[in-house]
Amino acid sequence: QVNVNLTWQVSASPEGVQRTLPGGQVAPAPQKPAGVKNLIAVASGKGGVGKSTVAANLAVALHQTGASVGILDADVYGPSQGTMFGLDQRAEADENQRLIPLEAHGVRVMSMGLLTTKETPVIWRGPMASRLIQQFLSGVLWGELDYLIIDLPPGTGDVQLTLTQSVPLTGAVIVTTPQDVAVTIAEKGLRMFQPVQVPVLGVIENMSYFICSHCDEKTHIFSKGGGERISQELGIPFLGGIPIDPEVVRSGDEGEPI
Repeated sequence: QVNVNLTWQVSASPEGVQRTLPGGQVAPAPQKPAGVKNLIAVASGKGGVGKSTVAANLAVALHQTGASVGILDADVYGPSQGTMFGLDQRAEADENQRLIPLEAHGVRVMSMGLLTTKETPVIWRGPMASRLIQQFLSGVLWGELDYLIIDLPPGTGDVQLTLTQSVPLTGAVIVTTPQDVAVTIAEKGLRMFQPVQVPVLGVIENMSYFICSHCDEKTHIFSKGGGERISQELGIPFLGGIPIDPEVVRSGDEGEPI
């Protein structure tokens, strides 16, 4: 008779290091939020490619492996993670004015959508949005986390720059759709991480194809192979393609990540 006891532990990415800025100034080393081992950014060059859906389901999938996971919705102007996780209550603060993340499906969630009402638009200039992201990183009681997934807004603007300067990211995942225009913009988003030395962990191609429920025929509605092509050209892993599936839409709207 043989008894095998298997244990595992998620390793932590290295801490940040000081950087010399143009002009000789030395920037302080970026710090991870207390208790967080790894920070994974989910990014895209353009909106509407399913980045938030990928981020939410990636967080839940990591939790299902046994890891402790949080998700930070960094899309200040169009927050969606509260809806994706079925959260309709407001986040509260402790006696030290530190925000307490809400939890759903085993994942700790913080989003601008948990601080405002659905009817309240966020009309802020870039610096205000950047300060909120810093508050979400340092002023939230994340607790002990193996992974903090950061759902970035589309593009390469203030929020992305603030994030890469404020915390040592473990890596980034790029989400694209197959057509050339989306792939070209995704490549710009991908290259944003290279000058700041953030590893790109891979590319996910969303809406890769549609399978007819009647004849099982696979149709590439938005062209074919864009995600794999950009992965090969830049020498980074292709993490996989996600088909167009009505269940993905339904689950996101109902707050039950598929």
